[in-house]
Amino acid sequence: MSSTAAIATMPDIAAGEHLHPQGTLDWVGMSNVHVPLSVSDGGVSRNVAAKAQIYVNLEDPQAKGIHMSRLYLMLDESAGTHALTPAVLTDLLGDVLDSHSDLSSTAFIQFDFEYLLRRPALLSDNSGWNSYPVQIKGTFVDGKLHLELGVTVTYSSTCPCSAALSRQIIQKQFDKDFGDHATVSAADVRAWLGTEEGISATPHSQRSEVHILARLETGIDEFPISELIDQIEDTLQTAVQTAVKREDEQEFARRNAANLMFCEDAGRRVQKALNSDDRFADFWVRVEHMESLHPHDAVSIVTKGVADGYLPIP
Repeated sequence: MSSTAAIATMPDIAAGEHLHPQGTLDWVGMSNVHVPLSVSDGGVSRNVAAKAQIYVNLEDPQAKGIHMSRLYLMLDESAGTHALTPAVLTDLLGDVLDSHSDLSSTAFIQFDFEYLLRRPALLSDNSGWNSYPVQIKGTFVDGKLHLELGVTVTYSSTCPCSAALSRQIIQKQFDKDFGDHATVSAADVRAWLGTEEGISATPHSQRSEVHILARLETGIDEFPISELIDQIEDTLQTAVQTAVKREDEQEFARRNAANLMFCEDAGRRVQKALNSDDRFADFWVRVEHMESLHPHDAVSIVTKGVADGYLPIP
């Protein structure tokens, strides 16, 4: 018996009418699909190991299920033959819907991966790799196409309140050490500032994260992953470092002092930067300062605030 004939004799439960119970489903598909991707970013195709989710809705209440294998095979074929661009993702969503034209009217695809970028040191000639969680989504729902790009950037935040309190302690220590002096030479003050007593308190800082999900305007040729990451790091000024020598660490300390920020400050900085970028029709931003003072985190959330846009929910 030929393989075609053998397949024809195999039972196909999904092809039969579904009776118990009947109903429509919002999404059916697969998650945690391992996919090697080539992502087009800034004119360069970068290879990443992604995990994908892919779904369609099920509109026919009598259909047993969707064509799950078709989703996998189309996803695999697209990833294996094309670098991922907005156009490629749009075509893939269209193919998914065409393959389920008798069952579905909406489709959703999401890729999650770590994105490695070579980052220069602040002052020295060194550099190293940093990894950024990236999310790319494509949704066709209610007759509309939405393409989204998400990134997470890690940075350092130093508390303005803690900095002010630390300065006050240093002032008190100065009064204690020099209060009985009629005059104090600049050389003595300079020497005192270089001692542990001179810096008798330091403000608390913490590793912090900004999570961004941005809806792309139509007509964009590539997913601006590197540009968005660069934009956020330039905005916050205190991105975590890779290779660090003493001069880099000192510059990092200077930048933290020059960019004291609560989570509210960081959220507003990012909001201003994204509002000025016409590639993003909408955005949702969550800032998390993982406090060293508290066991809990400080969080701010902001959206662009457009009609029918992202909801400002945690």
